[in-house]
Amino acid sequence: MKSVKTLTRRAFLRQSTMAAGALSVSPLVMSRAFGDANPSDKITVGAIGIAGRGRYILNAFLQYSDVKVVAVCDVFADRRNRAKQMVDEHYGNDDCAAYIDARELIARPDIDAVMIATGDNNHAPLSILAARAGKDIYCEKPMSVTIAESRAVSDAVRHNGRIFQCGTQRRNVGNFVLAVELARSGALGEIQTVYAEKAWPDSTIYYGVLPEEPLPPYEEMAWDLWLGPAAWRPYNLKYTTGFWRRHGDFSGSSIAEWGSHTVDLCQWALNADDTSPVHYRIMNELGDIEARYANGAKLVITKGLRFGSCPVRFEGTEGWVETGDDNTIETSPASLASDRHFSGGYPADNHVREFLNSVKSRQPTKSTAETSHRSITACHCANIAIKLKREVTWDPVKEAFVNDDEANRLRSRAYREPWRM
Repeated sequence: MKSVKTLTRRAFLRQSTMAAGALSVSPLVMSRAFGDANPSDKITVGAIGIAGRGRYILNAFLQYSDVKVVAVCDVFADRRNRAKQMVDEHYGNDDCAAYIDARELIARPDIDAVMIATGDNNHAPLSILAARAGKDIYCEKPMSVTIAESRAVSDAVRHNGRIFQCGTQRRNVGNFVLAVELARSGALGEIQTVYAEKAWPDSTIYYGVLPEEPLPPYEEMAWDLWLGPAAWRPYNLKYTTGFWRRHGDFSGSSIAEWGSHTVDLCQWALNADDTSPVHYRIMNELGDIEARYANGAKLVITKGLRFGSCPVRFEGTEGWVETGDDNTIETSPASLASDRHFSGGYPADNHVREFLNSVKSRQPTKSTAETSHRSITACHCANIAIKLKREVTWDPVKEAFVNDDEANRLRSRAYREPWRM
């Protein structure tokens, strides 16, 4: 097995510069840039973050013959080693490199694209580094834990001419696509209210520091890298085994966990991919949110819709549609979906395939960085209203809260050295 590698900050900066320069003259990338890519060209991919979701997405990449996974990275040794073994067994060799530090993988000039499936806390900083190094990016949702981060990701992707696909794969799942088409086509009349499911009934976000526990050896678990740009705190296993999903330093908790899917679909249905709601109010003690768009349409972020996880509901003046992950779709009038049947689940295969096609064609994906920034911004604004325990008003053009210094301070977070946006 190839040795696990580490990288100093100075060496990383030097190699990143070299990588960007080398990639700019890569024949594969040059041919894609001019629209004449050879269909037999393989897209070289590095996979970062190989827990359960990461392994699933990695498998989605491996199934395609025009992909060559050349490197994997995870701060946990067991995940890293399993991922390398999986890739090597797939290709029948021992060529896949394994890294602890994602920055070293990103610095490789022979990698065209990266898959990022770390915890939410590291999605944005690694996406920014990847874009600046000339990589195309498939990044799991949500793309950030603050508004400023997702804006920085979108800017970096645009400035560096990269392809970005956020892992909001329901934009490529049939029943959700049909529901959105019904809303956008006018079949439901004028859309007045859209409902987005959140992950858990309570929207509470936890803060604070857990008690210190013995720190594992670096090569077994690289705690500093797991923390990424977040504030330093002593190691505690609980952070890494699910608690991070409800902790404000590492995630947006219930609303961002599923809202990154469901709010995203609501924005798509409203043809609002380039904006966000302007006014947010707390509806009840569970932290359900009512948000209103500039045109008067209403977004409700709540819990209790039907049809599996991540359901959405779109209501218009002449009808409604509701669907979810069990692939049931119900409409009024019923004739709108009476003859449509969909297989179960919410696979990412089509979403990954679309990303690969876009890498070759240089055409935008369905879940671009800007689109994903706008939808996760709505989730962050909702969470800020909950944290402040009051209504907030957002200007989606200036991307600032209106006459609200307290809320505006919550648009970003301080990054721990040596991380930068």
